[in-house]
Amino acid sequence: MERREEDRLCGKCRVTCGPYSYNLGDIFTWRLLKTIAMGQILSLLICGTGVSCQYLADVGVQTPMLQSFLNYALLLLVYTTILCTRKGDRNILHILKNKWWKYLMMGLADVEANYTVVKAYQYTTLTSIQLLDCFVIPVLMVLSWFFLKTRYRMVHFVAVMVCLLGVGAMVGADIMAGREQGSSSDVLLGDGLVLLSAVLYAVSNVCQEHTVKNLSRIEFLGMMGFFGTLISGIQLAVLEIPAVQEIQWDIHIYMLFAVYALCMYTLYSFMPVVVKMTSATAVNLSLLTADLFSLFCGIFLFHYTFSALYIISFVVITVGFVLFNAVPTYSALPETRSSEDDPAEVFADHTAESSSDHLLPADKDTQRPETLMAVAAL
Repeated sequence: MERREEDRLCGKCRVTCGPYSYNLGDIFTWRLLKTIAMGQILSLLICGTGVSCQYLADVGVQTPMLQSFLNYALLLLVYTTILCTRKGDRNILHILKNKWWKYLMMGLADVEANYTVVKAYQYTTLTSIQLLDCFVIPVLMVLSWFFLKTRYRMVHFVAVMVCLLGVGAMVGADIMAGREQGSSSDVLLGDGLVLLSAVLYAVSNVCQEHTVKNLSRIEFLGMMGFFGTLISGIQLAVLEIPAVQEIQWDIHIYMLFAVYALCMYTLYSFMPVVVKMTSATAVNLSLLTADLFSLFCGIFLFHYTFSALYIISFVVITVGFVLFNAVPTYSALPETRSSEDDPAEVFADHTAESSSDHLLPADKDTQRPETLMAVAAL
């Protein structure tokens, strides 16, 4: 009880919303702050990939599949190797024998989601991409509702609308600043590619949430590395060999590829940790600020025009993200444990949950030490 009191930020104040009465001390906890901070770390990593891509584009390098291949190859070297050293039903051979087609579909969705959104820049504008890319959030919520049996409260729908308003402010600032980057050679095709990418990302993210919450993070990343490397390698050989041969390799190009690959590898390694703490939908809401971080970097690196709407957009998106995570979603299915959970920890969780009647579950910092260990390992 003392530990729980220490983690509260708002004492015993209460707020009433319709028929519900919430204790703010149970909502605004250190766990919520850590969730917000970890979500913004993911956004910064995406910003790093965006900045490195912009520099590569400035020197005439257009090889999205090569860049994706490097990320999947790193995942293969680390996490797939770990699966190869495991024994029993956690070994890679056992996993491939029983679930190879599921992970093949997941890897295909992830690879093609990355590829189609990059291709969209050749046909439509940055504004269209920023707006239509938000389609991933409602698709995620629908898929989570049907396949993960996630149930949302009204506050979650309000939070999503708040975040989308923040994106609207960001796009408005882009239009006022004249940042109509991209092309408009075939807007219909480009917009279709963005929507396809959003659906594929949603499929990949739902698969990720199911895997890390019910199986293990290592299994997800190992299989993503294995099939991602295979699929992107084939696609690279078919589509991008001429473009790779035209690259004028020097230390500057090598460094940009290295920065991109390391940012993507860290993003893929770290994202399952945050998904396990929250949900795929919450993570994608936090990633809406990635474009803003890229814009802030662009002001200094690429001389973009600053607008106060960028700050307003950041604040609005953050408020929506906090609102979404302040009140938990719930599942229509019984809770299942990850294969990485310790039996003693499961017993401790059950004891703590059975003795608590609060809206939010007890702080997971003291109940799930493997989460902190995973973060530290990154």
